[in-house]
Amino acid sequence: MSDSIISAYALTVELGGNPVLRDMSLTVAPGEIVAVVGPNGSGKSTLLRCLAGLQPLTSGKVHVFGRPPADDAAFWREVALLGDEPAWYPGLTTREHLELMGAVHARARMTVETALELFALDERADAPPLNLSTGQRQRLCLASTLLRPSELLLLDEPERGLDSDFRATLADLLEEYAEEGGTVVMATHDQDLATIGRQVAPSGVPA
Repeated sequence: MSDSIISAYALTVELGGNPVLRDMSLTVAPGEIVAVVGPNGSGKSTLLRCLAGLQPLTSGKVHVFGRPPADDAAFWREVALLGDEPAWYPGLTTREHLELMGAVHARARMTVETALELFALDERADAPPLNLSTGQRQRLCLASTLLRPSELLLLDEPERGLDSDFRATLADLLEEYAEEGGTVVMATHDQDLATIGRQVAPSGVPA
């Protein structure tokens, strides 16, 4: 499809001689939410890394916005990735981490105050991330990811560490992002979260 955000064809990745992804094809349209589902070790995270240009392919092709993904500034102006928890700046508070993100990206999608309230971090705004709970740090990761401008979200288990109430809030936020024209590809174990989008298994077979 010429208007696809993502096009992957016969995508194969082998690590240490072992196949992780094999002959996977995936097409994602603008404004679509795709949930990549499957057990641990099935290649969900590897697929996201391929789409982010962080994992070399053994064979096949991947195009994101009509070109191979590349770990460069032009690519990351359009794509926001939520993967492993980042290395936080120990001298900065929660608020300051979000302010830094807003300063780097001139066209932030929301103000820092809005992000703090939306992600239930306003009462912990002056605490450093390492003093937050696991769920609070995950909400800070999500706030940082959704505050910055992007056209494509790549999310690896965004529900990690979240309680059931905020998982429902996350589903609403992702649907709102898609309604605004953004595209979401997420690896998830949460069946409720997965139902907001089209589900695929890492092999490329519909779940």
